[in-house]
Amino acid sequence: MSRIPKPPSWLPVDPYILALLGTVGLAALLPASGSAAPVASGASTAAVALLFFLYGARLSTREAMDGVRHWRLHVTVLACTFVAFPLLGLAARGFVPFVLTPDLYHGLLFLCLVPSTIQSSIAFTSIARGNVPAAICAGSFSSIAGVVFTPLLAAALLGNSGGGFSADALLKIVLQLLVPFLAGQFLRRWVGGFLVRHKKVLGYVDRGSILLVVYSAFSEGMVRGIWHQVSVARLGALLAVEAVLLAAMLALTWYGAGRLGFGRGDRIAIQFAGSKKSLAAGLPMASVLFGAQASLAVLPLMLFHQMQLMVCAVIAKRRARDPLVEGVGAGAVPVPVEGEGVGDSGVRAGR
Repeated sequence: MSRIPKPPSWLPVDPYILALLGTVGLAALLPASGSAAPVASGASTAAVALLFFLYGARLSTREAMDGVRHWRLHVTVLACTFVAFPLLGLAARGFVPFVLTPDLYHGLLFLCLVPSTIQSSIAFTSIARGNVPAAICAGSFSSIAGVVFTPLLAAALLGNSGGGFSADALLKIVLQLLVPFLAGQFLRRWVGGFLVRHKKVLGYVDRGSILLVVYSAFSEGMVRGIWHQVSVARLGALLAVEAVLLAAMLALTWYGAGRLGFGRGDRIAIQFAGSKKSLAAGLPMASVLFGAQASLAVLPLMLFHQMQLMVCAVIAKRRARDPLVEGVGAGAVPVPVEGEGVGDSGVRAGR
């Protein structure tokens, strides 16, 4: 039996990209609806909680505190999320009405206001061997800040004052992210060693959690029927505008962080935490801010969410092949690393 030929080395074929595309296709053909929808949503929530438990169990308390103290990185991510993104969203107003309809533009501007995604930012930072402790804190800070900033920015820029601080949203963040992380920290002395010796387990959880989130979110969009409310031409134009937006933020976060003197691991955390938007946080916020129009308003966010996952998956895999460095700035020196398992941040946790 002849062997199946491998794809050419120049062809950017990544098994994880194929898995993402397959997940989107599965959600399009067999979306989780009816009684299956809560099951898919619950599985996604459980996967995220497990992810944070495992990270808490793996990280030493010193590494976690170093991540919290890395205030310059957190301010940089917050500035990218709630300053640079909204400014680019306002600049996109020039595409109305020739490229984007007013409704699609409002949705595009809304996606620029939501907080950064957490689990995928951490997962991609880990895959790329970046500063995982800082990514955990940066993503969490962005989500908590978004509970206040997103409704206020939406009220100011979209003319809708229906949003506000949500104690339920804050409680959900605490229960789903902070509590499992602290539980992992508490149990680290008993399970930490086992998890460090089995780093591939974390890798499967990283990728599996993202696939579950993609399936659950895309299924919800299919069930709502939002794909039938916009023409193919407008959809293509929206995708083009979002591709430019994503490329601009990826470049700004990577090269801007370099100009600010951050090292490789920190630049990776800034790029992945500062260039992405959270569908999980954006959907419930949109339902409050837009009411009956929420399904169309979240279309740009859903498309951007899928695009950012696929593009960042490629970037993370390529970053994982970069020579690692120790230290920051121009004086960094190469450090040999064995393997590419999840949990190898590749840099010291803090400064």
